[in-house]
Amino acid sequence: MNLAEAAKRLLVGRKLASTQLGETLLPKRIALPVFASDALSSVAYAPDEILLTLSLAGLAGFAFSWPVALAVIVVMFVVVLSYRQTVHAYPSGGGDYEVATVNLGRNAGLTVASALLVDYVLTVAVSVSSGVQNARALFPFIAGHEGWVAAALILVLMGINLRGARESGRVFAIPTYGFMIAVIAMIVTGLVRILVMGERLTAPTAGYEVIGVPFYEQLAGFALVALLARAFSSGSAALTGVEAISNGVPAFREPKSRNAATTLALLGAVAIFMLAGIIALANLTGAKMIDERAGVTFALHGVPIAEPHETVIAQLAVTVFDGFPAGFVLVIIMTMVILFLAANTAFNGFPVLASILARDGYLPRALYTRGDRLAYSNGIIVLALAAAGLVVAFNASVTALIQLYVVGVFVSFTVSQIGMLRHWTRQLASEKDASIRARMRRARTINAVGLTFTATVLVIVLASKLLYGAYLAVLAMAVLFAMMHSIAGHYDKVARETAIVPEETSLLPSRTRAVILVLEVNKPAMRAVNFARASRATSIEAVTVAADDEATAAIVGQWATLQPAVPLRVIASPYRELTTPFVKYVKGLLSGNPRDAVMVYIPELVVGHWWERPLHNQTALFIKARLAFLPGVITTAVPFQLASSQHALERAVRTDSAAWRRPGTGTVHSGEHLNE
Repeated sequence: MNLAEAAKRLLVGRKLASTQLGETLLPKRIALPVFASDALSSVAYAPDEILLTLSLAGLAGFAFSWPVALAVIVVMFVVVLSYRQTVHAYPSGGGDYEVATVNLGRNAGLTVASALLVDYVLTVAVSVSSGVQNARALFPFIAGHEGWVAAALILVLMGINLRGARESGRVFAIPTYGFMIAVIAMIVTGLVRILVMGERLTAPTAGYEVIGVPFYEQLAGFALVALLARAFSSGSAALTGVEAISNGVPAFREPKSRNAATTLALLGAVAIFMLAGIIALANLTGAKMIDERAGVTFALHGVPIAEPHETVIAQLAVTVFDGFPAGFVLVIIMTMVILFLAANTAFNGFPVLASILARDGYLPRALYTRGDRLAYSNGIIVLALAAAGLVVAFNASVTALIQLYVVGVFVSFTVSQIGMLRHWTRQLASEKDASIRARMRRARTINAVGLTFTATVLVIVLASKLLYGAYLAVLAMAVLFAMMHSIAGHYDKVARETAIVPEETSLLPSRTRAVILVLEVNKPAMRAVNFARASRATSIEAVTVAADDEATAAIVGQWATLQPAVPLRVIASPYRELTTPFVKYVKGLLSGNPRDAVMVYIPELVVGHWWERPLHNQTALFIKARLAFLPGVITTAVPFQLASSQHALERAVRTDSAAWRRPGTGTVHSGEHLNE
């Protein structure tokens, strides 16, 4: 095993055979943290974004946090119910993309796909950025370096996910459940202390006045509508991640659809309780947040003050656990960790969706195949790099990134609900069983209500966020849509050009001319000569390029001494080039007859160490690249193994032998199947 292979095994673990795919399927207890961490963690920043937006209206704006949160909760409930129908109807893992493509056509499917791909990238960027913002409560030195810290954490998540869904699920299970327990304990403790024990708990920001933006402080007419629309659209970030389960149904254990639907219901129940509880505690304790970037400030007795403030969860934790510092630390740490790990939802959804799109010819085919650990490694890497670039560009600012967020997910929600309505209508047209028809009508009604809600939210989000940055997300979706169309067109064109024509399959070349490239007279060159002679071509000649007079004279002299029964032609090169004169000569041999072929034999040295590779075969590499564009020219590399290549061969044999002996690799030893 060489150094690069050893490093890869250390990073992602031992290889898994295709027959071990069943071992990577997830039980519900692991699937919940794998697929639901994004939606669960959104309660850590969705309340922040609601309060930040309402702060534009000053102190009076916070009175609307309850109605806004309630509206978000109602939409979440309806969307969860709607996606439970999708999970049962389309368990293959295509999710919204499959629903839209099957029922509404190719363009609708690509619209959903482009929206989801953009939203997955933003999910990673927003989740990790929010985690970094919360981490500042414990690690103040992060301030000013948030973007690079977030990028480093995204790369760590990439490494974990490259090890496979099951292993990443085990890693994320404890912190995800820890976050749920910590936040629910904080909510219950706070509500009991306030409502049952009658204690008066006040958040650190409770005593401050808020000076908002004059336009919104009117709280009337268009200003009120615009404020509530912006607050609702920002709070709707709590719905992101719901669609990931519909894309990940194949990763569940049997019965897949039932387990996925149950996990989705658990996700909805927990997320709704946590969001409602945090907003309730924020109202009862007077917790506030202000959007300083929009010009909102805290004030004391009417005098503006520059007072730093933490996130809503940090304020509630320090308030509820005022006599129990360990409780505060636990909530902050769990919140910080879950926000980092919430990106895992996208790391499971993006690669699967990209793989399906690649299978259908809309993305590069490299995204379709699984890696050593049966994860879609290339998709994971692409997602990580895109998200890391975003957090660096926006310096991990949640307030800036959130403006780009949510648009994509509600585009996919809305188009998917339209597709589901058509799906149930088609099914009802052919179904005769009364009980099944009743179930279908109920499902169609749920999806119709879901469409009404998601379409309304989409309009609100676009109207309230388009000028604040959402246009960038829409532009990215449009670029992706066009790119996928172009890729599909390219693959279709290649398929047409490479399609087999029956009458051409039996045609043999009428004349073959063999040309041997000679750069030195040595064993590799003589092996190439012998290979060319064995091909019994119509004509054979060796060719050298006179780039250096002394070297050319030496080659001609040695050739005359050896007399290898193949004539040597010397090509002039007044500008001391090798590649261009040789390619030009080969091109001149082409007769224009499609049945004529020119075979070019190029000697190559096979080396065993990575550092030897840049020292050899560079000219041959350039010549082969140029010749590849000449129709009728076939290039054959004639390998000559150096002594160092034996070491590489021995390493490969040892690696293969170790894999052969390892249980579970699907190989056979002593007549027994080791993985059975």
